Amino acid sequence: MKLQKNGGIPLQRPVKPGKTDWKEKYAPLLFISPHLFFFIIFLAYPTIYGIYISFHSWNFFTDAAFVGLQNYANILWNTDSLFFDYFWSAFRATLIFVILSVPFLVIIPLFLAIGINARPFGHNFFRALFYAPSLLSVVTVVLIWIWLLDTNAGLINYYLAYTGLDAIPWLTRAPWVWISLVLMTIWWTIGTNMILFLAGLSEIPDHLYEAAKIDGANKIQQFFHVTLPGLKAPMAFVVIMTTLASFNVMAQPQLATGGGPGYETRVLILYIYEVGFTGGNPRAGLAAAMSVILGMILLSISLIQFKLMTKEK
Repeated sequence: MKLQKNGGIPLQRPVKPGKTDWKEKYAPLLFISPHLFFFIIFLAYPTIYGIYISFHSWNFFTDAAFVGLQNYANILWNTDSLFFDYFWSAFRATLIFVILSVPFLVIIPLFLAIGINARPFGHNFFRALFYAPSLLSVVTVVLIWIWLLDTNAGLINYYLAYTGLDAIPWLTRAPWVWISLVLMTIWWTIGTNMILFLAGLSEIPDHLYEAAKIDGANKIQQFFHVTLPGLKAPMAFVVIMTTLASFNVMAQPQLATGGGPGYETRVLILYIYEVGFTGGNPRAGLAAAMSVILGMILLSISLIQFKLMTKEK
């Protein structure tokens, strides 16, 4: 815009009401348009279409037939349906995995981060060491652990035989299958949570620890009264995201145990995949309804966790 001088002071020409610079108006839209495009194509549209399919009976090969709430009835309240039993059995398996894995996936990275944040000798090496597994694909991780835990040819049972102990059925019998799945998941994912906690620890001012020392607080008291309150926001994020990731577990039981023994480790995402994409008569509508129910459960859990962890005392 042109400027005019009045007494040596440059003045901006008044803009007529209702007129704005087109760059100021459309520049924000240009910046968000790439993300908006991918959001619509890969999240919004599949979600809406999945909800639509959940009210239909469809096997990919014929036209979708509207069935209303029948898919949801077979999952939620029709106790005579096999899908009712299998769905809640898979949900129980998923819940077991969440309960067994989430505490370790939060506590272990937290203490690793505290130890590395103290900057001992070789702290950069250990930070890279613990983070490195998270760079691997889940298939690579599972294959490594199958090589370690195989009952007949696994490296761990090979060394156990030297001590006179019997081979442990890590991948074929409960409760060893759960221990195996949790171990490989912890080894694979603790690095990411550790980095998040390290970022949070770096934001805690040193003078808070100095004040706590002056007041006579020991290390344990400093942890509970300085460290944990300072990690409130990162802790909420880590707990919520770890819980969601654990509820969405699939590849580990699919590749390591095949959902066995029996249906012991057939988790919900694996069962949804089997219903929707395997067998001679895939049921895409029913699988979509299961996915919608799972999504609502995860949304509810996330909201409850967020409210509890961000609640002011």
